[in-house]
Amino acid sequence: MSSRRYTIVVADPRTGATRQFTFRVRPIAAAVLAVLCLPVLLGFALRIGPATEVQHLRASNVSLEQENSSYREATGALAAQIESLQAAINDLGVRAKLDPASARAIDKLPPQIRNQGGTSVEGANALLTPEITVASSPERVFNMLQSVLNSLEGHLNLVRRSVEKREALLNATPSIWPIHGWLSAGFGMRPDPFTGDADFHPGLDISAEKGTPIRATAAGTVELAAPSGDYGNLVVINHGFGLVTRYGHMSKFAVWQGQQVKRGDIIGYVGSTGRATGPHLHYEILANGRLMNPLQLLAGKSAQD
Repeated sequence: MSSRRYTIVVADPRTGATRQFTFRVRPIAAAVLAVLCLPVLLGFALRIGPATEVQHLRASNVSLEQENSSYREATGALAAQIESLQAAINDLGVRAKLDPASARAIDKLPPQIRNQGGTSVEGANALLTPEITVASSPERVFNMLQSVLNSLEGHLNLVRRSVEKREALLNATPSIWPIHGWLSAGFGMRPDPFTGDADFHPGLDISAEKGTPIRATAAGTVELAAPSGDYGNLVVINHGFGLVTRYGHMSKFAVWQGQQVKRGDIIGYVGSTGRATGPHLHYEILANGRLMNPLQLLAGKSAQD
């Protein structure tokens, strides 16, 4: 249905001229309505704009909080791992500390053997602290902690290998008296007990009552447990690192060839088999095949457990 038309006639009284203006109602009403609604629409738009921005900011804030929470969880896990690794390194540092007597015994070993015991682990418990400032971003903190973790893992492996080598060398170093007794002959030149002639004595003679237990002076593998000429009943133990000990003149054996022994284990009993003038233990140490004075390595410890 078309809108109604209206005509307005304007007449000039002086000249008598007239003018007509015809218009429709609907366009005029629509224009008036638009003018009246414009302020309302502008106000609504002004209210909607900030609300939308606030909603966007809230969504961004939630996203940042979730991201920061993830970083906190990740950095917390890394920090816990770093603390655990540092504690392990500290424990290894404690294990690496030798008592003075044992340290002196190792220091008396030939350099070729001593150097197989790993490098020094002093400062093993030093914490690698990253430079983290208040302005550091979560991502930078995370990367720093990851770098520290990787460094500590590598450091821990190096320290562990060094400590294990040091402990192995310590266990292999003959550093205790093999029996309770008294020293009847030392290492070096002496008169031969049978002929009286000058003679080189390759070890120690430790006199004791027959049947006194003889103990291994370090951990190792029994290479020989059998009669052997002037040595009589002889036990030979290979301790690794080029170290070997010999125990002669035993009355009987307590070990067999191929057996693993620890420091302090009973390996036999004092006797006078072989070329001996009475019950005693003949004790020798070889380092890389060369005889050395056993007194150099004795740490003043008892052979008893």
